[in-house]
Amino acid sequence: MKPDKPVPPVTPPPLRRSLPRLILRLTIIGLLVWAGLALFDWLQGHIADLEDAARARAMTTLVVVSILAYAAIIAIPFVPAIEIAIALMVMEGPIIAPFVWLATVLGLLAAYVVGRRVSLDWLHGLFRDLHMIRACAMIYRIKTEPPENRLASLSDRLPRWLAPLATRYRYGLLAVVLNVPGNMALGGGGGILMAAGISRLFTPGWTLLTVMLATAPVPLAVWFMGADILK
Repeated sequence: MKPDKPVPPVTPPPLRRSLPRLILRLTIIGLLVWAGLALFDWLQGHIADLEDAARARAMTTLVVVSILAYAAIIAIPFVPAIEIAIALMVMEGPIIAPFVWLATVLGLLAAYVVGRRVSLDWLHGLFRDLHMIRACAMIYRIKTEPPENRLASLSDRLPRWLAPLATRYRYGLLAVVLNVPGNMALGGGGGILMAAGISRLFTPGWTLLTVMLATAPVPLAVWFMGADILK
């Protein structure tokens, strides 16, 4: 294996220059999350004021909006959207389970696509503003080294028992991490898939299959056994 390329030195900007950019980025993300949750709460609060027929139509609208909102929210890193999925399946029962599963897959794939498409130069600038020098070096290697070189380098650096899981069987490891309790510390499903996309180590086809299989057990269980298993 070729030795790692030397990483050019990175000089983070002064905090007085980087802080306004960071605040703006975090504010935009926060506003998007708030808008989705506010729309959900507004619809839920107005259903009780409607007549029976209108209430039934409104409930259908609420469910559709909730599924779409859930798909969007689960794509955002560090947002615990799984509670919305469980609430939908508890409220609506087995009939909604396939739609929740589909929304989960679409939301996670959206996070993956964002990771694949995001500008590495933009990410490098973000990490530089955060004074995350090691993250800057990682982005530089992603941009300049082919995936096989980075996989080999990763294998050499990890413990012997973990190296095959993180390289050769990385899709299986991705499926496990998506289902591990407490994965919110890793960014949740959206953060994990976004990181997978950024790494450029996960191909779209295999990632789609992995996400579909990894997210299927709970919705399938609700579909065949009922929502009581979640209570």
